[in-house]
Amino acid sequence: MTRFFNPLYAMLLVGGVTLCALFSFLYVSSLRPSSRGQDLLVYCAAGMRVPIEKIAADYEEEFGVRISLHYGGSNTLLGQIKTGHTGDLFLAADESYIEMARDEGLVAEKLVVAKIRPVIAVAKDNDSIRSVEDLAKADFRIALGDPDAAAVGKKAEKLLAKSGHWNTIEANVRKHGVFKLTVNEVANDIKLGVVDAGIIWDSTVEQYPELKAVRAPELDAGESLISIGVLNSSEQPTAALHFARYATASDRVRGTFVANGVDAVAGAAWADRPTLTFYAGSVNRLAIEGVIETFAVREGVEINTVYDGCGILTADMRSIRDGQSGAFPDVFMACDTFYLDTVQDMFQAGTEVSSADIVIVVKKGNPLNILKLEDLSREGVRVALGQPQQCTIGVLSRKLLQGVGCRKVLRAQPHRAGDAIASQDFRQAGATEGV
Repeated sequence: MTRFFNPLYAMLLVGGVTLCALFSFLYVSSLRPSSRGQDLLVYCAAGMRVPIEKIAADYEEEFGVRISLHYGGSNTLLGQIKTGHTGDLFLAADESYIEMARDEGLVAEKLVVAKIRPVIAVAKDNDSIRSVEDLAKADFRIALGDPDAAAVGKKAEKLLAKSGHWNTIEANVRKHGVFKLTVNEVANDIKLGVVDAGIIWDSTVEQYPELKAVRAPELDAGESLISIGVLNSSEQPTAALHFARYATASDRVRGTFVANGVDAVAGAAWADRPTLTFYAGSVNRLAIEGVIETFAVREGVEINTVYDGCGILTADMRSIRDGQSGAFPDVFMACDTFYLDTVQDMFQAGTEVSSADIVIVVKKGNPLNILKLEDLSREGVRVALGQPQQCTIGVLSRKLLQGVGCRKVLRAQPHRAGDAIASQDFRQAGATEGV
């Protein structure tokens, strides 16, 4: 062909939560070899120490990979990652730190681990402190996490500022109490009687039998998502992601989290090497085969890719949904929004990838001088169109021809590859094909 326009317009629909970080193919340019048997370094929020130690020990026993855990406040750990540019994973007590790391190019992808909330913590026999207002009283010594170091401190500052209590409570802490670098240090001070109360995570209270939680409406709104991110500094990203998936697999870790007061987020069932089913319009094949292969290596997954006309693929999806056998796709890459919209109720929201123009294709040299749509109706011109019920180009061509008034029945005949001519009629009609 002598002319061709933007070769790919893609729309993706992702189904369910089986897919962990599909769009991490955006990071494949930084791939490095990985091998099991090497240590993985995890920067871990101190408040998650107990459950993560158990999960790491179970993982090491099963897969022979040692997980080295480095603890600290989430913000402190983020600073160390920025400075050192080493390590494989970052587990933060609040998702905002993972997002900050992503914004600075430190984290390639993330998975959500669990949910926690801040509470007032006191000794089991302490009935004097019952509300946020009590934390402002000079009679009580209060410990808080340092907002510049610990996620729980940052969360407490945000929530108490919103409720109007922060200034008085902060002043009381500075005068009679203490700011700590980690949530565990706050809990230990309450346990030892160094202070009368503090604000810590509800999960941390469960790990200290000497303490009890006092819930406060001002704090209940402060749910935090614990997330784990694969660091761009990792020299073994596939192994790092393998552990991240293990640490978020509900059927493997939920019991450990629940036993330690952590509300685990429902994740995908564990699979050592997950299998994904990927439906894609055939026109996409040349453009995406290499990406799929790289993604499979990077993520440590098997990808069963099915290429066909989008009409055929969407019909298969409906059949599977209605009870016929087959693996429903985790991802659908359609050739246009038309077919994307027909199955939108089965998937999450679609994402636009790229675009292309529809063109008239003729024999090289264009011996019949076909330059516009009307020329296709001339005597002796044989025209091939895609089957509207089976492929995207067919349904778009039909819509286009009807839209510009070319309603003459065009009999589909075989044709050979030739020149591509960008018809002004096509573009004016808004005929843009998607894959």
